[in-house]
Order: sequence, then C-alpha cells, then structure tokens
Amino acid sequence: MVIPVPQWDSMGVIPPIDLADPTSADRSPYNVSLIDLIKRYSTSPKRIEILQGFLNYRAALHRMGLVAGFQWLDGSFIENVELIEGRDPKDIDVVTFVDNSSAFIHPTGSDINALDHDMAKLNYLVDSFFVEIDKIDAKTLIELSTYWYSMWSHRRDFRWKGFLQIDLNSADDTQANTLLSSFGGIGLTS
Repeated sequence: MVIPVPQWDSMGVIPPIDLADPTSADRSPYNVSLIDLIKRYSTSPKRIEILQGFLNYRAALHRMGLVAGFQWLDGSFIENVELIEGRDPKDIDVVTFVDNSSAFIHPTGSDINALDHDMAKLNYLVDSFFVEIDKIDAKTLIELSTYWYSMWSHRRDFRWKGFLQIDLNSADDTQANTLLSSFGGIGLTS
C-alpha cells in the first residue's frame, strides 16, 4: 500500500514506526509514490538538483530494461539535514532491489554508468547499491535486507529513523519530471 511521505519529527528524521500504534505494520521502509517524493523534497535548489539526478538515474536503468523491483531511499536527503547539520544534502542513497529475470538487459552508451557505484554518484548524485533479487536464494535475500535495514534505520549518532521505498517501474517518471520542472528542475536530461 502506498502512503504519503511521512513528515520529519522534531529531530529532523522520519519516524521509524507509527508512534500511535508502535506494533503496526505501518513502519519503515514506507512505501511512497515517486510523485509524492518529488512534492515532498523539492524544497531547495540542491534538493531539486539531486532529485533530477535521481530521475535521470532511474531513466538510465529503465532504458537498460531494469523496470521490475523497488528502491529504498535514505541518507541525508531523506532527513532534514539543513536543520540537523546546517548543510545541504550531497546526494541520495539508493538500494535498488531489482528483478531482471524477465528483462533483456542492454546497457548502451553512458547508461552503463548507472551500474557503477562511483560513476552513479558522480553523474547522478546517487549513492547506489544493487540487490538482484532474482539471482539470490531466500536466505541471502533476508541477510541483505536485514543488512540494509540495520544500516539505514539509524543515523551515525545512533538516532533511530525511517526511510522510504518506491516502485522501480517507470509509470510515474514522466509525470515526476514534469512536476520537478515546475519546481525549478530542468526536466529529463539523460
């Protein structure tokens, strides 16, 4: 179920759980729409630049045939880092859980850079990681999910926090680019 992007709490992070119902399934990672992500985080020129890079990154993945799966989003971009640390976010952290079992992957040109961690960070402002869910057994998938959850459910100062999940499919990407352009983005550039 897709929900609205949770608001930051008084400490500048997304709450990891529903404080009114702490044992409910409504908890991090929160499944949100790409459109709501754009609406919620297009609050400064730097955030718009990072979101544009993220949309360009997704476009490169889609052109290669990577469209099935989901992405976990985290890092200072998801936090109110302007309040917490007095700075802009530098990038967005993304783990792409991709199922390419039925995809014909055909990287061409510069799109191949989206598959390289360092190039994705440089070209798209995405600190990227991949989990190929169709190529690993259930035990490994659980171990990797647990790893990423434990890495991302706390700040470096040990403050507990939440993070987001969006679908990898491209259904909303055109609308997201149009919306981002209206906030001062430049639209899809790659």
